[in-house]
Amino acid sequence: MKKWLSVMLMAVMVLSLGACSGNTTTTTTAAATEGTTVAATEGTTVAEDEPVTLIFSVNAVPGDAHYEAMMKFKEVVEEKSNGSITVDTFHSGSLFKQDQELAAVKSGQADIVYLSASWLSEGSPWISMFSAGYMFKSYDHMTKTLNGEVGQEVFDRVAAEQGIRPLSAFYLGTRQINLVPDKEIKVPADLNGINLRMPNSDAWLFLGKALGANPTPIAFSELYMALQTGTVDGQDNPLPTVQSAKFYEVTSSITITNHLVDSVWPTINEARWESLSDNQRAVILEAFEESRQLCDQLNLDREAELVEFFKEQGLHVYYADIDAFSEHVLAQYLDNPDMTATWDMDLFDKVQAIAE
Repeated sequence: MKKWLSVMLMAVMVLSLGACSGNTTTTTTAAATEGTTVAATEGTTVAEDEPVTLIFSVNAVPGDAHYEAMMKFKEVVEEKSNGSITVDTFHSGSLFKQDQELAAVKSGQADIVYLSASWLSEGSPWISMFSAGYMFKSYDHMTKTLNGEVGQEVFDRVAAEQGIRPLSAFYLGTRQINLVPDKEIKVPADLNGINLRMPNSDAWLFLGKALGANPTPIAFSELYMALQTGTVDGQDNPLPTVQSAKFYEVTSSITITNHLVDSVWPTINEARWESLSDNQRAVILEAFEESRQLCDQLNLDREAELVEFFKEQGLHVYYADIDAFSEHVLAQYLDNPDMTATWDMDLFDKVQAIAE
């Protein structure tokens, strides 16, 4: 009888141990599935990120530097996040048109879009100063500012005011002056009497006047004909636009003025950003830095190559006195309280100091 009781007791203990072991396995598996921190066999802890899918919508088309940058971002972020971040990309305005992107990222319908200072000034009026002529003296000045401490201050402020967060500044291009007459432009006075086409908005027309020209509003779709017929004497755009729109066919000279160094800012919905883990945010920033370098270099290389292209097409390429233009144009803004009423002048001074 005692022997029989001993056997039964041993059986009960074995079953109890097995049950305890089974419960531990179930709990550990569930914790891992939920992405919580679980104990590894060696006594260390491993944190697993919740998988997320980010919707990235752009109007850039395949072959454009900003399209290539988006695809580079997708590649890097998916690889370095070990699959915890998936990026669904939409290009050519297939998901949202350009005038819909700001609302889409604010509402969370899109997670990431490209925006610019001119679009963001709607909700943060002070940011309009970044679209002023000669706010930046060069590409280096722009990227050092916006991809440095000042840029972080700007991006944090936009996030607080609008619920969307710029994460980087990608080079878009630098606007130059392209004229029908073969005329060397050295200083703003050389543009006196020149009918220079500008986009039809108060800010753009003010820039044309500040440059020393007679600004003339013409729709972009009508610009080639306006140049060809002499309705205007010239136009301003980045060199890649001069090529793609074939303005070089109906003009004779280009002057490198560098009067507007433009950028676009990949911007994420702030609530979405805050929902990500520290590791995921770090991976996204790293991926955007790699894609920014690709984008910027593609645009810089193309601009450099196009100078020679235009010379081959028979255009004369001149180089303005940038300091003379910069001093004159900025003075036009600073002496006009209507243009600077919303500017943050302390921030303006910080930006200008970076160029020195």
